[in-house]
Amino acid sequence: MVKFTALYKKPENPAAFDEHYFNVHAPLTEKIPGLRKMEVTKIVGSPMGETNYYLQCDMYYDSMDAYKEAMKTDEAKASGKDLMKFAGGLVTLLIGEEVNG
Repeated sequence: MVKFTALYKKPENPAAFDEHYFNVHAPLTEKIPGLRKMEVTKIVGSPMGETNYYLQCDMYYDSMDAYKEAMKTDEAKASGKDLMKFAGGLVTLLIGEEVNG
C-alpha cells in the first residue's frame, strides 16, 4: 500500500481555505482513478504545544505502480493544478510505502 500525504501549514484565512478545500479541491481529488481511500484530518495541536500545521490529507493506493499510473490521469493533473493555485505555498507532499514489521 502506498500513502500519498499532503500536509498543509496554517493558511492566512482558514475559512476561505476550508471553503475551497472541501468544496473544490477534495471533490477533484476524490475522482482520481485508483484512489482507494482518502482521509482528511484537521490538526489540533502537537505534544509540544503549538504547531504550524493545519490540515493533513492521506490518500491510499494499492501499490507504487498504481500510484504512478494514477498521477498520469487527467483527474490527478486537475487536482495538482488546483492545489498549486490555492495552496502551493502551504503544502508539503510526501509519498510513503507501507512497511509490515
